[in-house]
Amino acid sequence: MKLQQVLSHVRKAVDDYHMIQEGDRIAIGISGGKDSLTLLYAMNALKRFYPESFEIRAVTVDLGFKNLKLDKLQEFCRNLGVEYTIVNTDISQIVFEERREDNPCSLCSKMRKGALNQAIKEAGCNKVAYAHHKDDVVETMLMSLIYEGRFHTFAPVTYLDRMDLTVIRPLIYMNEADVIGFVNKYAVPVVKSPCPADGHTRREYVKDMLRQLNLENPGVKERMFTAVRTGNMKGWVEYLGSNKVK
Repeated sequence: MKLQQVLSHVRKAVDDYHMIQEGDRIAIGISGGKDSLTLLYAMNALKRFYPESFEIRAVTVDLGFKNLKLDKLQEFCRNLGVEYTIVNTDISQIVFEERREDNPCSLCSKMRKGALNQAIKEAGCNKVAYAHHKDDVVETMLMSLIYEGRFHTFAPVTYLDRMDLTVIRPLIYMNEADVIGFVNKYAVPVVKSPCPADGHTRREYVKDMLRQLNLENPGVKERMFTAVRTGNMKGWVEYLGSNKVK
């Protein structure tokens, strides 16, 4: 997928849900994975022509895994001309050695987001961009149905009142396959996750399920995404047609 196509998806999501306002300082959390690096690349390109001027900076929460190659991310941000901050933590030690969690992803996610949000506020940013794409939207909805018994997924825009911080998700109109095509075409330096739980989670199970469903019923993922957009789910309806986001 070409950059112009990625920008088209991102611009539409940003406009539909009024994700960006004049003067925003937006932090982009980058893990080194394909999704977050695609988002950083796209947002850096978008700010050059978007009618509302905004700033971006990249932030990585280092979980403490010794074999995470952050030098590649530093070089990538330097080449883009984007300010980059690394937040050092001992989250991996707490989750895998001290607590030995049966479900490590839940605790890790909470601690990682806490560290990220704190760093973002200290940097003077008022928004943070997460790299959730269309597949993530549908997978989260399926996980909620299967494991919680409710029709729910994250919203395109979420205001965190305790942090006075707004979360935006500009990749929600992009398919994961398009992200893969983009990073391959532009040789984006993806860094493999060193987490021992990577690829062995409930989300991976649901991802495989969705892939099989879409093979057997072509277009089912798109129909599920449409159901999310039009199903009166909180956060998916009220921003459309509004003029501003906190």
